[in-house]
Amino acid sequence: MASSQSFPSGVPRPRPTSFPPNPNPIPPPPPFASASLPDAMQNLQIAGPRGPPPSPSARPGPPPQTIPGRPAVPPQPSLASRPLPPPPPPPLPSPLTTTNGPPEFGPGAPRLPLGPPATPPVPQGAPPFSASLSAGLPMGVPYGAPPTSLHPRGGPPPSSQPFGGLPASSQPYGVPPTGPQLYGSTPSQQFAGLPQPFTAPPATSPPFGPPMWLTQPAGAPLTSGPMQTPPGMLGVPPHTTSQQLPPALPVMNLMPLAGAQVSTPSKIDPNQIPRPMPSSSVVFFETYLGNQVTIPPPATNECIVRDTGNCSPRLMRCTMNQIPCTGDLLSTSSMPLALMIQPLALPHPEEEPIQVVDFGESGPLRCSRCKAYINPFMRFIDQGRQFICNLCGFTNETPRDYYCNLGPDGRRRDVDERAELCRGTVEFVATKEYMVRDPMPAVFFFLIDVSMNAIQTGATAATCSAINQAIVDLPEGPRTMVGVATFDSTIHFYNLKHSSQQPLMLIVPDIQDVYTPLHTDLIVALSECRQHLELLLNSIPSMFEKNAVAESAFGAAIKAACLAMKPTGGKLLVFQSVLPSAGVGSLSSREAEGRTNVSSGDKDVHKLLQPADKTFKTMAIEFAEFQVCVDIFLTTQSFVDIASISVVPRTTGGQVYYYYPFSALSDSGKLYNDLRWNISRPQGFEAVMRVRCSEGLQIQEYSGNFCKRLPTDVDLPGIDSDKTIMVTFKQDDKFQEGAECAFQCALLYTTVYGQRRIRVLNLSFPCTNVLSNLFRSADLDAQFAYLLKQAASGIPTSPLPQVQEQITNTCVNSLHSYRKFCATVSPSGQLILPETLKLLPLYTLDGWRKLLLSCGDFIIFCFHLSSID
Repeated sequence: MASSQSFPSGVPRPRPTSFPPNPNPIPPPPPFASASLPDAMQNLQIAGPRGPPPSPSARPGPPPQTIPGRPAVPPQPSLASRPLPPPPPPPLPSPLTTTNGPPEFGPGAPRLPLGPPATPPVPQGAPPFSASLSAGLPMGVPYGAPPTSLHPRGGPPPSSQPFGGLPASSQPYGVPPTGPQLYGSTPSQQFAGLPQPFTAPPATSPPFGPPMWLTQPAGAPLTSGPMQTPPGMLGVPPHTTSQQLPPALPVMNLMPLAGAQVSTPSKIDPNQIPRPMPSSSVVFFETYLGNQVTIPPPATNECIVRDTGNCSPRLMRCTMNQIPCTGDLLSTSSMPLALMIQPLALPHPEEEPIQVVDFGESGPLRCSRCKAYINPFMRFIDQGRQFICNLCGFTNETPRDYYCNLGPDGRRRDVDERAELCRGTVEFVATKEYMVRDPMPAVFFFLIDVSMNAIQTGATAATCSAINQAIVDLPEGPRTMVGVATFDSTIHFYNLKHSSQQPLMLIVPDIQDVYTPLHTDLIVALSECRQHLELLLNSIPSMFEKNAVAESAFGAAIKAACLAMKPTGGKLLVFQSVLPSAGVGSLSSREAEGRTNVSSGDKDVHKLLQPADKTFKTMAIEFAEFQVCVDIFLTTQSFVDIASISVVPRTTGGQVYYYYPFSALSDSGKLYNDLRWNISRPQGFEAVMRVRCSEGLQIQEYSGNFCKRLPTDVDLPGIDSDKTIMVTFKQDDKFQEGAECAFQCALLYTTVYGQRRIRVLNLSFPCTNVLSNLFRSADLDAQFAYLLKQAASGIPTSPLPQVQEQITNTCVNSLHSYRKFCATVSPSGQLILPETLKLLPLYTLDGWRKLLLSCGDFIIFCFHLSSID
């Protein structure tokens, strides 16, 4: 179950546009339907006893109701007299959707045929983050990715009702309202005919403009000509706004329709629960508009991003687009402050490529105090002779060869000619001072299980066939190298040197103190051994056809393969079918113990989701030091203890693909698609990532699949377009109202063509001292990703009910904070939701349920969550 921009101009190789047809296409399983709204949502009611839901039968409405302080509401026509509602929107795709290839951008766009046939478009606002056994957190569902079940067999949908089993609304969400409009809302954001909790004063000039993606017509082309840099950057101090916000924000009023038959006036009408609405239009988004707040479009929308200072939301996304001035304000909001970083995310094909900047031998310009890289938000002063760092505030001298006069507006005259001064994302060519050794080649080592179980189930034959077909998609060039080994109770290396007439098998019988039989010729350039490699892959299934060895020396095999890759590093792809039972890292089955504890109600059953011992963790740290990234393909029909095995890919920046129960007939095509995308997607090796932020904020935690040896750096032996890292922050100082708070992510990595690059991502947000502004600028997609990661971190250490209660409370606390401090004028019997987070309860509850349904047992569920992508 695989996790999610070809390389921009930084990588010369384009992505192939066609592949051989899939030998075994896998039809997409049916999407999940939702159960009824859980009690956690109902608990948000403030007054009024519970009662049965509104009856759909044709009954006359009650007499007009009168609310103190408000005009009487005339009776509404009965439900029977209303026109039939439109068809309900398609059900939410699972937040754990899987992808087998690159995304598709609109009709007619080239696409790798890596997965099942396309499915209907993903609804706007649907839970955007796909999860797999890969690293980090996803930034969004890729365009064209089929929403498939994480369960290998998919299974029928448990219900046919849309979104929580709620009946279709008689007046669906999104119909233009007939009453007065609230400040800051559009007709598509209101409910028709609903009583409003208050009437906001007319707004003349809001302190920040509406999101560009809401005002730009669908399909608008990119403007041509030189890009103008927005004011407030590049030498001009950011201007602050003098307008004041209205007293309250747009809210979702979930009171029942007047005239509907309900048991109590305060009962929430299920027909008016917010629902995601599908959208097929392409939106246009500019990332920075001076000191104004720009809310990124939902991750499920197809959008074209224009980089005008901040990086694309596909690359880096924050949970809020305004930063609180104080830590107390952040605590009051009960919302997290975190970044979701996907540095190699696939771009839209119509977006401009990321520019590569070469500063020569001197290297990129940096702040001499905090080492931040030059970016559009550094301000030049003294006629360009000095510049002020936007992160630490230090004044630096401008190098002589980088000097340029300032114009009348205080900006450098060459701003539009330098990508690093007008783009939020840029790649610098790394100099020798950034290298410990020469850039490593692209090494792919295949380790295949040939034990009796793997042979009999057809896993070995399916693996060899998939590798044989996928090697044509490996990066071309003399720096691409490959190696092959097989294992059962012993380890078998193969000499693929072209000078020999056929591949030579070299057996390593010692599985306690492993070694490599040769120092060279085990990993050979692909251009020199392609014929030998194809011959070997065709011969392996027949060579071990009568193998009667049932044991598997998995731990010894991956350690021996790592020793062979030690001089170069690279990617180790392991195909495993049974529980490791021999040599280093052998494990015993904990399946019976787990089933017994579950049936007896043992409170410590979650401990089975933790590794059995520290053997694989120690090995994984050693692999990371050698720059070896491990991906594991589990083609199994029995218990394999993923809790222990997955420690290796989680520490080395890899991922786990799980096929259970494996069927050579139905899973061979998926295995081939997953492997082909794994080796052909945009990726890099021996990467190091560091995140910097403005003074006043402090990094609290990194989350994802990586090895962390230093407090400030994240080591990634492998990084690709599907990997996401989450960074959470805490506030330890105050910001001034209207000041700018900046974030910068720098990724140093080696491309598959041996080029050493530094990809720099920049974000800058205005600071606010108004709580309602934080809710107005909240990012639903990033907030939902944070909740998923919170669940992932708690599952191995806490019982599942406790974890579910924790993430539900996190959602409820933020919504209660809005209700308590930002919507106090509304009646106590109303459920009030901020416009930006109106779908967060649905995402939280429906996402948790789908995570449970998509997994066959607790262990699989744990490690789908613990490496969300």
